[in-house]
Amino acid sequence: MELINVVLAAFIFVVSAVYLFIRNKHNYWKDNGFPYAPNPHFLFGHAKGQAQTRHAADIHLELYKKFKQRRERYVGMSQFIIPSVFVIDPELVKTILVKDFNVFHDRGIFTNARDDPLSGHLFALEGNPWRLLRQKLTPTFTSGRMKQMFGTLWDVALELDKYMEENYRQQEIEMKDVLGRFTTDVIGTCAFGIECNTLKTPDSEFRKYGNKAFELDLLIMMKFFFASAYPSLVRKLRMKITFDDVEEFFVKIVRETVSYREMNNVKRNDFMNLLLQIKNKGKLDDSDDGSVGKGEVGMTQLELAAQAFVFFLAGFETSSTTQSFCLYELAKNPDIQERLRQEINQAIEENDGQVTYDVAMNIQYLDNVINETLRKYPPVESLNRVPSVDYVIPGTKHVIPKRTLVQIPVHAIQHDPEHYPDP
Repeated sequence: MELINVVLAAFIFVVSAVYLFIRNKHNYWKDNGFPYAPNPHFLFGHAKGQAQTRHAADIHLELYKKFKQRRERYVGMSQFIIPSVFVIDPELVKTILVKDFNVFHDRGIFTNARDDPLSGHLFALEGNPWRLLRQKLTPTFTSGRMKQMFGTLWDVALELDKYMEENYRQQEIEMKDVLGRFTTDVIGTCAFGIECNTLKTPDSEFRKYGNKAFELDLLIMMKFFFASAYPSLVRKLRMKITFDDVEEFFVKIVRETVSYREMNNVKRNDFMNLLLQIKNKGKLDDSDDGSVGKGEVGMTQLELAAQAFVFFLAGFETSSTTQSFCLYELAKNPDIQERLRQEINQAIEENDGQVTYDVAMNIQYLDNVINETLRKYPPVESLNRVPSVDYVIPGTKHVIPKRTLVQIPVHAIQHDPEHYPDP
């Protein structure tokens, strides 16, 4: 009987402690005199339904409208049980992303390069490791580098054109799937230097593991937020965010590509070639930027794999969905479609029938169409930042504690008629 009483008492103590811990988390902003969103769900906070019945964009749009009507510039809220700040005012957004970038350069993405090597990429690293890697990688993303890769991209575009010619008369085509395969082939050849051929073989391994890298459900999302909120604890527990088979596949591809190129002195106009220059020399062949100290390795092979992996993560879903939505809007607006088609044809004709990087970049109406697509359908519904120090919001006494998640609702802001009265 005594044992039962002890177990029962211990159980009640643990439940009470957990309850108080979560309640205090939800009450953090209220207790500190910060504008706050009321009535959070006990477990999911203001993210209730996310990844199950509602998209985060819908949840954030609802919060945005509600608190903008109350003339709040920002509010404290709960992302699950994690206190976070939801920014509404565009001027404060500009301050965070531009003026005070030195405080908000970190994104709060979990990284554990020791146990989860593919997480050690530019978007996740923080502090000095981020600065050093950014210094090395910045020269790889100039317009000149992109121009050099255009020929590689164009070859894949010709394959897409061939696929469409062979199939559009025979059957209805699901363009989201086709554009996903096209984007996979582009990134495969530009970032990894391999021909994926997913337009011809949609069940290729690259497509399989690429899709798995984006798998998301409530459990994975909670694990992601927990890892981002308590990174030190998660590193001690040696937890990983990347699936083991996904890591094995991408690391293997990079290792084999690097080995083949270095053994055979292969050079191509792609991202992998630029990464290899940084890996071996600490900088690009024709650049003084990104140099490293004497005797210091520019980049390890696992670091190189992580940068190629994030090139895929950042480019795949964003590019394929933007293309899909763009075609959808053009189908709904045939007048815009016809004008765009005419301007593209005219630009190509004026360049002796040649499609080049400069031709594509100088078609203003094409730029307008893509920008409007991105406004209506932003690839990421919100931007996340975390301050590296306690941050006093300008013009107030409100403090955002160090390492607190700050969310900028891109989708909500871009659907605000006050900012876009005549889109």
